[in-house]
Amino acid sequence: MKYRTHHLHGLLIVDKPLGVSSMDVVRQVRRAGGHCKTGHAGTLDPLATGVLICCLGKATRSVDQLMGLTKVYETDIDLSAFTNTDDAEGEREPIEVPEPPSIDAVRAALDALTGDIEQTPPAYSAIKVGGQRAYKLARRGDDVSLPSRIVRIDAIDLLEYDYPHLRLRITCGKGTYIRSMARQIGEALGTGGYLTALRRTAIGPYTIDRAVGLDALPQPIESEHLLPIPTPTSPEQSHAS
Repeated sequence: MKYRTHHLHGLLIVDKPLGVSSMDVVRQVRRAGGHCKTGHAGTLDPLATGVLICCLGKATRSVDQLMGLTKVYETDIDLSAFTNTDDAEGEREPIEVPEPPSIDAVRAALDALTGDIEQTPPAYSAIKVGGQRAYKLARRGDDVSLPSRIVRIDAIDLLEYDYPHLRLRITCGKGTYIRSMARQIGEALGTGGYLTALRRTAIGPYTIDRAVGLDALPQPIESEHLLPIPTPTSPEQSHAS
């Protein structure tokens, strides 16, 4: 179904489903918005779900501002192995441990990874190396070495622990890779560590309860479906990285 071009300006918070890329969501929003200019503020991997901010019309100018907001994730981690992708899609390298880490050891490891920490992004990531995406080089079998960087971890809440399963809520700043966090937690515990599930529940004040499911996307999208464009002086700025 075709809609006439709408002059839409604002934000639409989408609950990205499993197995769909962030750009797939953008394309569906663009079509429902009458082919209005559309972008998003913060990629989610196809295996991740949750909050994806779609920016329509003049709101696309706010992408960088929105990407600087604090993010909240809920994640499931398997401590029994590492993988070459740091998630469940990769090749598993099982790690044997004499006994599972105690819950106190887990809490200590999480505390040590809170604050400004050094982090190496996953080889399977969209970061460019010599003009090419790192994941393309990794899939080709090339040795991908990415420089570490400092990221901000505001809080790690332990939601559930039953070795090898670990469930966390992570509040973090811009540029944090939760897949890398899974690896770092495993390294700190002397176990494995890879991501098995990831859900983004908030970007700044834009929470999952404000999101629309992709299957419930308005057809067509109208101005009343959109949130206002944030301004540099809006309250959202207090959540920025």
